[in-house]
Amino acid sequence: MLDFSVAEIAQIVGGRLNEQAEAIAEARVTAPAEFDSRKLQPGSLFIALPGENVDGHDFAASAIEAGAVCVLAAHDVDAPAVLCPPATGETTGLGLEHPDAQAVIQGLSRLARGLVDRCEQLTVVGVTGSAGKTSTKDIIASVLEQAGPTVAPPGSFNNELGMPYTVLRCDAQTQFLVAEMSARGIGHIAKLTQIAPPRISVVLNVGSAHLGEFGSRENIAIAKGELVEALPDDGVAVLNFDDDAVRAMAERTNARCVFYSTQSSQADVYATDIVLDEVARPSFVLHAGGVKVPVRLQVFGEHQVSNALAAAAAGLQAGLTLEQVATGLNAHVARSGRRMEVTTRPDGVTIINDSYNSNPHSVRAGLAALAYTASAREDARSWAVLGQMGELGDDAEAEHADIVATLQQLHIDRVVAVGDNPNMRALVDAATAAGVWVRAVPDAQAAAQTVSADIEPRDVILVKASRSEALWSVADIVAAG
Repeated sequence: MLDFSVAEIAQIVGGRLNEQAEAIAEARVTAPAEFDSRKLQPGSLFIALPGENVDGHDFAASAIEAGAVCVLAAHDVDAPAVLCPPATGETTGLGLEHPDAQAVIQGLSRLARGLVDRCEQLTVVGVTGSAGKTSTKDIIASVLEQAGPTVAPPGSFNNELGMPYTVLRCDAQTQFLVAEMSARGIGHIAKLTQIAPPRISVVLNVGSAHLGEFGSRENIAIAKGELVEALPDDGVAVLNFDDDAVRAMAERTNARCVFYSTQSSQADVYATDIVLDEVARPSFVLHAGGVKVPVRLQVFGEHQVSNALAAAAAGLQAGLTLEQVATGLNAHVARSGRRMEVTTRPDGVTIINDSYNSNPHSVRAGLAALAYTASAREDARSWAVLGQMGELGDDAEAEHADIVATLQQLHIDRVVAVGDNPNMRALVDAATAAGVWVRAVPDAQAAAQTVSADIEPRDVILVKASRSEALWSVADIVAAG
């Protein structure tokens, strides 16, 4: 975290110091902000966030004992604290509607914006899309690290709480912040860009993820395009040429637009000669500015080529050379867990753990990687362990049933449908009608037992579902043998 005094923090958040904090007003906060008192370092700021089960205000004194300089709080505590003013405007909708939580989140956001404003050399790269945000954020970080200190924590810290938490990892030496931005409705990304205004905006795709919250793909496009609208005139929009809704976002900004594509040489950055190895790791030729370089990725699935192109375009616009970009792409390994994690057991069974999130676009990409990996092995069978995709709204059952067409097209050998709910019943019914081998099981434990009882050496298993289904336990059990 940038070096702030306790008094400066109060000024930035528009708050006041309690009596104990007044006594240390010039003390410096020099370590990252933390919600979890167990993660505090000497010099940290403790964020006293009220949650559903515990209230961070109750841990204020122990946070100081653990090394925190002071506490960011909504009300007075028995420790030096900056007291945030009451929140104004709409709530976050994160399940943290308590007024004290809203006050702390708003104060945290103001502090993060204050840090961004003081980091004169910081370039903010914003990333959004219906699928692939976290994976692409991680690849962009690997690229930008070739040029200087970069902040992009693993995982999906991409909402009104995670965004300021991420921003406060920056310090005076940070050159790049890669900020993943998600939305549950129109206006959410616009609010996030006020915390960390982007100079480079990367939009990956507009799909049907979160359709239940937005109501239509058109509304999703409106929300994702807010990242482009936030650019200054001298900024850059990095847009997926292969997605018509993303391509159209060029009309929503005065900033320069750069396009990337896996399909067309008309784009500014594009790929040719895409080849997958035996576990679906892509190699390709990267083209930009009339120059080309070979790239060999260490992540899995052909869909990662598009993510890599987005990262390449962002890196080039950040001032890196094509050679630096290629070095970053070649060196990148998965940073965020449960996203196309590939494990091979001693007997040759391979498990693709992509259980962190799920939507129709990412399910089809995962199934393609599964089918390719199995087809590259003699006598290997493909297993798809699928749980429901969340937040698809009124079309949820139809979207689940539609996955069966992909299962047929890719000749997936075994399907294990996890969960007794309307969505998975729709998938099972469609699979049964189509003659696809399918077994319905109630939970993750039953799924692991079903797979473990019948797998053979060299089989390949994909585990894919929304995070709420917690199907990563299937991958862990099968991988352990």
